[in-house]
Amino acid sequence: MRSWLGSRFPAGSSASPEFTLRAVLLGLLIGCLLCFTNLYFGLQTGWISMMSLQSALIGFLISRLLSTPITPQENVVVQTTAVATGTMPLAAGFVGIIPALGILEQDKDGSGPIQMSWLSAIGWSCAVAYFGVFMSPPLRKQVVIEEQLAFPSGTATAQLISVLHKVPLYSPDSSLRQRRGYNPLSTGDSEDAQPSSDQTGPDSEDVDAEAREVIQNTGWASLAWSFLASSLLTLSAYFFPVVFAIPLFGKYLAQQWLWTFTPSLSYVGQGIIMEFPTTLSMNLGMFVGWGVLSPISKHYGWAPGPVGDMTTGARGWILWTSLAIMSSDSLVALVPVAKEFIERLFRRKALDHVDRPNDPGLTQDDHEVETEDRLVSNHWVLWGLCGSICAGIVIVSLVFGSEGIKPWATLVGFVMGGLLSILGVRALGETDLNPVSGLGKISQLLFAVIQPGNVVANIIAGGVAEAGAQQAGDLMQDLKTGHLIHASPKAQFYGQLIGSTLSIPVTVTAYVLYSRAYPIPGPTFPAPTAYVWLSLARLLRNGELPQNSAIFMLSSAIFFGVVSVLKTSATHRQLWYAKYIPSGVAFAIGFLNTPSFSIARLIGGVIEHLYHKKFAASGGTRDIRLIVVASGFVLGEGVMSIACLVLRTFGIGVASCWGCSHGMCGGCPSAS
Repeated sequence: MRSWLGSRFPAGSSASPEFTLRAVLLGLLIGCLLCFTNLYFGLQTGWISMMSLQSALIGFLISRLLSTPITPQENVVVQTTAVATGTMPLAAGFVGIIPALGILEQDKDGSGPIQMSWLSAIGWSCAVAYFGVFMSPPLRKQVVIEEQLAFPSGTATAQLISVLHKVPLYSPDSSLRQRRGYNPLSTGDSEDAQPSSDQTGPDSEDVDAEAREVIQNTGWASLAWSFLASSLLTLSAYFFPVVFAIPLFGKYLAQQWLWTFTPSLSYVGQGIIMEFPTTLSMNLGMFVGWGVLSPISKHYGWAPGPVGDMTTGARGWILWTSLAIMSSDSLVALVPVAKEFIERLFRRKALDHVDRPNDPGLTQDDHEVETEDRLVSNHWVLWGLCGSICAGIVIVSLVFGSEGIKPWATLVGFVMGGLLSILGVRALGETDLNPVSGLGKISQLLFAVIQPGNVVANIIAGGVAEAGAQQAGDLMQDLKTGHLIHASPKAQFYGQLIGSTLSIPVTVTAYVLYSRAYPIPGPTFPAPTAYVWLSLARLLRNGELPQNSAIFMLSSAIFFGVVSVLKTSATHRQLWYAKYIPSGVAFAIGFLNTPSFSIARLIGGVIEHLYHKKFAASGGTRDIRLIVVASGFVLGEGVMSIACLVLRTFGIGVASCWGCSHGMCGGCPSAS
């Protein structure tokens, strides 16, 4: 085993420091910034990013200030720890579930608003923070080692690390799909190393050298000026809210129909990271939702209230069409994954009945490349799963009481989370999309049957199931990165545990501070996914839909079910146009958010497309430099939002509401 590894990885790589104090601290530092950033943007738009590639890039840049730069394996631990820390706002439901519980109504839901204290929110987070972490080691064995699924984002991160640290990329499967713009290093002195499919010749090493030179020579400068520009623009929008609420087609449409433009550099950076096809789908949804269905529902009196009202207005009316599209796309995309999973189970059972010693060809090979001392032991996994489930049941009961959700129902939620994690991880590995929104809806549908009429239990159980699926999926991308860079799975596991643990008080404290400074949901933080959770729970309780919304829900669900089939088929066949077939989830997000959030992301997607097209045609460093700039844009607003929160807490408000009208500027007192 040692000699086999040695022929494919740099000499002594397995003995290089991996789980080190500096790697963990660096990962926690980056992760805490991402935690605030993801909570900030998640409450605004319902969309967060893993930022694994950006974490590895920033970790590398910071490490160059140290006397001894970090090793590639340490960088894997850095980005793994950062992702575990930064994604807790979604895993623990602080961008959807917790705000949804806070807007419950006694007459509609059978329960009044549940406002969680800091201590109860800590308890809830502890209940759901570890289940997905302990699920990841056995899932890694199946989907990363045995099935060798692509996990495009994890693969892209590994490719970037290989370029930055000058190490070859292990690729046993030539069919790995890669994020465009990254080429693995040529194998150099490793005669037995296998090149990946995108490695076309000796020129690839020149491209890699050029990419490293860009990062090392201009990386800090690009990151600094993009960070500064985004920060200053965010600060100016805090004091002059109209800066982020520019009327697109006149003041009337901006005020009455919410057609404004937010020139946020962070949204542009997110669009660059999301890439052009996804931002295009989002803006198609924005146009259909806000340019077609919103006026129709208002004109015919189906949504008579103010357009932005989530109860009687057009925004609340089109929410149902968005929910139908999101659920249909997610569930249809899971069908081939579930089908293949079931077929594998039956094939495995058939193999168990065969006399393997008489037919060695049917023996299942173990493709594990790591030694036992570098893997997470089965005892850790078993005790961790049992402990996290038992502790979770007890904590949820203490936080919400037996009237909120029964202990047995919480147990069912964890079981559902484990089953749905398998489907979600497989879908993520094949398509780079974790359909957690659809998976959460499956759990809600189940609990409408086993604990009918209980809106609180419906939301909590759905959150428990979604947390496991989302966390296991995100961490699996990191394990794919570690596999390709030959980092210790045990070191990554420790980083995930530490990151998840620290993220609990950071996320809860950040949410409490935001909720004290701003109404949630409110003009600044509309928390759109909170209404998705609550609306479905209410529908399952009383069966009432807004007027004439059912026909639009049914037709859009059927249409996007067909679109999802076409997209899934084209993706599996690796057809070039697959990425341009609209994504139902991204399309639905365009409904949930006002136009101001989507247009800037489209600008970022167009920039990414044109930039890549130019550099792909001429060779060069491609989108390495662009990723640095995009990271600075996103982090700049995220970090400055903390400063704005401090200003708001101390009573330092806007300097001028000039140009603002009611409902147009989220941060202006005259608009709230």
